[in-house]
Amino acid sequence: MKELVIVSGKGGTGKTTLAASFAALSNDKVMADCDVDAADLHLLLKPNILKTEKFISSQVAVIDQESCLACDICRNVCRFDAISEDYVVNPMDCEGCRFCERMCPIEAIHMEKQENGRWHIAETEFGPMVFAQLGVAEENSGQLVSLVRKEAQKLAKENNLNYIIIDGPPGVGCPVNSAITGAQLAVIVTEPTMSGIHDLMRILELTRQFRVPALVIVNKFDLNLENTKEIKSYCQKQQVEVVGEIPFDPGVIEALKAGEILVRFSGDGKVSEIVADIWKRVFNRLQLI
Repeated sequence: MKELVIVSGKGGTGKTTLAASFAALSNDKVMADCDVDAADLHLLLKPNILKTEKFISSQVAVIDQESCLACDICRNVCRFDAISEDYVVNPMDCEGCRFCERMCPIEAIHMEKQENGRWHIAETEFGPMVFAQLGVAEENSGQLVSLVRKEAQKLAKENNLNYIIIDGPPGVGCPVNSAITGAQLAVIVTEPTMSGIHDLMRILELTRQFRVPALVIVNKFDLNLENTKEIKSYCQKQQVEVVGEIPFDPGVIEALKAGEILVRFSGDGKVSEIVADIWKRVFNRLQLI
């Protein structure tokens, strides 16, 4: 089983658009949307959800109002100001550190598990899919990413599928670490802007630290040819292959507005051919690893 993770140093580079196209162009795989903070791959793949489970990874303090002596110790020790004057804990402010529970002289405080999001197993036209949605203002997205990957691996084994295509999170934080750890190949999508160049450098450094081979795709390369040239020069120095350059095309926007996968959108032609050719190169590289 081989895992291909599609990442970017920043959001909005076209990562999910390419992930959906790769899903439509490939066989023998499971799809996993690991961008749990803003999952949107399902909007293009239109999955039929077969199973939904709660994601529980944190606890919040709860005060027993009948037992509480209103001694104010818990309010004094809480650094997050999560406890109101009438001794009710605000779950949005509580960090689950348990300090108030330990300091309560009559043990009137206990911890309760909290639902932080939900994850789903689904079926699509292109094969099985796992995706998740983290709750609003919730943390531990790295744990949820790991869970999504594990479930995708289980599905691949159960269905004798050899590949997992992962739509990874943007940036270089904890969720990205969880998405690329142990993957066989990373595809980095970037844009020819100054921020795009800077973020590409950061994400390439991250893949090196995790010893994950990387390929680079420059999206909208023709918007700034000088920056595209700089990206290619940097990648050459780093011995990283630029596996494709995609031009700006309003047809891509029309496909997204229609909720369609780019390579299946009837109003597009040239860019779809370019993406299909890029997928062939990526898949050939994946097979060689």
